[in-house]
Amino acid sequence: MALSCCLLAGARAAASPSLPSSSAVLRRRHCPLAVAVGPLPHAQRLRRGLRLCCAATSSSSPVPPEEPDDFEKFQLLEPTGTCDPLCSIDEVSSLDFEANSKNDLLKAVTIFGTALAGAAAINHSWVAANQDIAMVLVFALGYVGIVFEESLAFNKSGVGLLMAVCLWVVRSIGAPTPDVAVQELTQTTAEVSEIVFFLLGAMTIVEIVDAHQGFKLVTDNISTRNSKTLLWVIGIVTFFLSAILDNLTSTIVMVSLLRKLVPPSEYRKLLGAVVVIAANAGGAWTPIGDVTTTMLWIHGQITTLKIMQGLFIPSAISLAVPLALMSLTSEANGSSPKPSSLLSSEQMAPRGQLVLAVGVGALVFVPVFKSLTGLPPFMGMLLGLGILWILTDAIHYGDSERQRLKVPQALSRIDTQGALFFLGILLSVGSLESAGILRQLANYLDANIPNGDLIASAIGVASAVIDNVPLVAATMGMYDLNSYPQDSDFWQLIAFCAGTGGSMLIIGSAAGVAFMGLEKVDFFWYLRKVSGFALAGYAAGIMSYLAAQNLNLSLPTSLAEIPFIPGS
Repeated sequence: MALSCCLLAGARAAASPSLPSSSAVLRRRHCPLAVAVGPLPHAQRLRRGLRLCCAATSSSSPVPPEEPDDFEKFQLLEPTGTCDPLCSIDEVSSLDFEANSKNDLLKAVTIFGTALAGAAAINHSWVAANQDIAMVLVFALGYVGIVFEESLAFNKSGVGLLMAVCLWVVRSIGAPTPDVAVQELTQTTAEVSEIVFFLLGAMTIVEIVDAHQGFKLVTDNISTRNSKTLLWVIGIVTFFLSAILDNLTSTIVMVSLLRKLVPPSEYRKLLGAVVVIAANAGGAWTPIGDVTTTMLWIHGQITTLKIMQGLFIPSAISLAVPLALMSLTSEANGSSPKPSSLLSSEQMAPRGQLVLAVGVGALVFVPVFKSLTGLPPFMGMLLGLGILWILTDAIHYGDSERQRLKVPQALSRIDTQGALFFLGILLSVGSLESAGILRQLANYLDANIPNGDLIASAIGVASAVIDNVPLVAATMGMYDLNSYPQDSDFWQLIAFCAGTGGSMLIIGSAAGVAFMGLEKVDFFWYLRKVSGFALAGYAAGIMSYLAAQNLNLSLPTSLAEIPFIPGS
């Protein structure tokens, strides 16, 4: 029992990497030992905390530290011979308290301002007369909260949901009657729920395959160690993997692969940047490869075969150009990388290959299901999830140690916050569309930028700074199928630009943000080393698309002759 207390104390001491040496004191309410820890490395903090705590449990006299220089950094308080198993440690720091006070003040001001905005919205007469202004202000305030979520310490999913509710409250007040707003909300919710259900099903299927280590079948076959060759292999594999899965999942899988193939270096960072560019490019040319492309597909702006025929070549060029330029850099022309020592010890789970085949087959079958039945795509995704659920229950039946391989555990690991963020954003944009604000914005753009290709290109550039989900959602609200028919050049270019434009900055896509967190890549490193290559690929992709449309070039259309795929 005393040993468990010591382990807990040592771990908690090690978990505080930035405690000030003058005031960071780890106190225990029930455990007799408190340790003042200076700015030591993680391993030393853990070792010292364990040694001192365990020494106190066995003797009433303090034990001096191993190194005399560290003596002043440790102090034993109230030493006794027993240790309460319910011991706990609290950090007490005057500097931390002062910093937290400033953060709390900033949060309080933000919340107070939001409360005032809500109180103003209750003023029915003002809102009814100035509905557009009120909704724009609420949306702007909410979007600022989303963009600066790290500074304000507010989760963007919560901000998005709060923004959506406030916007619909304002819309309800400003609508001719509340029944009109309810009808608009019902229609918007039906459209948004299709996307959310689709994403939840897709994320769960991918999580089940990943739990079975199914992707090892793909990644373990990459054996080349030539620097330039590996650069191209990683890019091509990610490109096609993202077309089947999604850009975020593909990035996580491929970055995990890089950790096995290449030790930490500038070259591995460059390979990670290739993964980001390839994942965004690969997700743009299939209806299930990117959230924005999925949105356009579900709402009928694009169809499966047309988007694949029209965007495969531009997407491939938007990857090939950066790869060719990166091949000329000093990092790619260095010595062949040695295998990393961080080799994965995990093995493919039982029936892992079967789960991989069924999972990928379920994702690929979704467009076919839509063509065969005419039902929305999310129904095909739920069908695949149901089949995989029954399959995993059957193959792991009676084995209590394989619970993590089943769907209930996978559901607990999916990115629910991301799905709720999409829900909040799409409901918010739906309120602006119902109020006619997006139509006014579209009219303004048409009057000042009459060329649809320029509008789509500008949206792609903006997606490098602003999340592409609300940008595409707003575009869908601004322009309907009467303005630009299904599979028109405008919608295809929107899908391409919104998908690949985010590669120009590391914060411009979910893939980039994931790479940034996994490899601890600096924003300015990516801006200095990669953004120029991504911009060149983005521009080359747009030019190749426009040239192909003018010359009537696309992939062969023989697939369209298959009876059960009339165009999807």
